[in-house]
Amino acid sequence: MFTGIVEEVGKVISAQAGRLVIGASEAIKEVRAGDSVAVNGACLTVTALGADSFFVDVMAETLRRTNLGLLKAGDKVNLERSLALGGRLGGHLVQGHVDDTGKVASVAREDGAMLIRFEASPEIMRYVVEKGFIAVDGVSLTVASRDARSFLVSLVEYSCKHTTLGSRRAGDVVNLEVDIIAKYVEQLSQAQRTGITVDFLKEHGFLVS
Repeated sequence: MFTGIVEEVGKVISAQAGRLVIGASEAIKEVRAGDSVAVNGACLTVTALGADSFFVDVMAETLRRTNLGLLKAGDKVNLERSLALGGRLGGHLVQGHVDDTGKVASVAREDGAMLIRFEASPEIMRYVVEKGFIAVDGVSLTVASRDARSFLVSLVEYSCKHTTLGSRRAGDVVNLEVDIIAKYVEQLSQAQRTGITVDFLKEHGFLVS
């Protein structure tokens, strides 16, 4: 579990098929092999550590769902260690399970803030609500506004300087993870509409075929 508060912007040292080596310092403090680190919002298991780097393997499913397959040596990535029990929850609960990728539609400036509009699929937009949470490349953000195909966020200068979002441009591909609470609400609502059926009772062992 993560919070969407980026601890460090790391740099890709090498990107090979199914494996990344990432340079970092702050984000690998107290990290051991087997621990989880969010890389651009995707939860990955650390397989080995160097003096100022760490290694992760990337599964085919992760490559399909994220922008990690587009990374190359020299690219910068957002890094966050998994949340320690009792730690501060500065952003929102982020699983590190990227739902899909989106695309930067536009970037603008307004009174010192950076306004970024992201295009997303209908499967993502169904969970996006104004003033709700969403994680973009692992960064916890508040949705300023939305329409049927996109949503807008406003970044303060600190977020621009301390994450990769400050260098994003139109056309860039980003990782998106919607608020897990929205998914649970949807599933519970569907269960209430469906009610208890014969198939439900069979599935849960109350009836024998």
